[in-house]
Amino acid sequence: MKADIAIRARGLTRRFGAVVAVDHVSLEVPRARVYGFLGPNGSGKSTAIRLLCGLLTPTAGEVEVLGLQLPRQAEALKRRIGYMTQRFSLFDDLTVRENLEFVATVQGLSRQAVPLRVTELLQDYQLEAVIGQLAGTLSGGQRQRLALAAAVVHRPELLLLDEPTSAVDPESRRAFWERLFDLADAGTTLLISTHYMDEAERCHRLAILASGRLVADGAPAEMAAALDGRVFRVLAEDARQAHGVLQSLPGVLSVAQIGRELRVLMAAPDGTLEALPENTLLRLEFALRAAKLAATLQQASPNLEDVFVDCTQTSRRVA
Repeated sequence: MKADIAIRARGLTRRFGAVVAVDHVSLEVPRARVYGFLGPNGSGKSTAIRLLCGLLTPTAGEVEVLGLQLPRQAEALKRRIGYMTQRFSLFDDLTVRENLEFVATVQGLSRQAVPLRVTELLQDYQLEAVIGQLAGTLSGGQRQRLALAAAVVHRPELLLLDEPTSAVDPESRRAFWERLFDLADAGTTLLISTHYMDEAERCHRLAILASGRLVADGAPAEMAAALDGRVFRVLAEDARQAHGVLQSLPGVLSVAQIGRELRVLMAAPDGTLEALPENTLLRLEFALRAAKLAATLQQASPNLEDVFVDCTQTSRRVA
């Protein structure tokens, strides 16, 4: 494995009976970067993360993590990774300090190193004011910071996070992401699953999963730029009626309403990345005029939500 690659998977597959949760996924995760998994519920994000850290054995395919072959060397990998789930997995009836001390001991820190490391984490994750408070009484943001502190108590080279911000407010989410980038800057590789578009846009690189398959992989900005010319803004007096007219047109992949504005995503011709016909905008305008609907239309800059819809809708049509 190249020194700059933390994870490499080839043909990674996991079946549960007749259900294929992860379907021949191949990817590479660069070191010291935030790599995201984006996908709807049931897309295979959580299963893929468990496969990539050795918690699940693949039905087929190869996985190499930090130079170790999985599942054969999964035991050797345990002390080199950290794992944070969407559910709070620490002990509600222990204090903040007691939780960190317990996890530090389990992770193999020496008796002399535990208090120093715990004190450092309490400071770094702003938990000093709640040292003696039971974990079960903490706020959502405090519990999240405690869980992250526990996940990195042993300074893992790789940190895996499974939808870790699903139960916290937007301000806590923003602060949480600042800490993730601090970890990446210090050399930690982070693999994070999310269903929030704003979080996915923060990742250095992003994989989109649909029905267990990898349908896109790349830098978020580059993935969005690939849709240039396929997204249109429509400002209509009767947005709901305009929505129905546009959604029924051939070649329209999706129509999303945002207030009075509609966002129209066109499918690539014949499922390719070819440019749309030059008269696409005129065709949309004509359909609205024919329905006697007043509206103004213009091209719009694609965003990650457009990429997500394009990938998942196209994947469903192909399947």
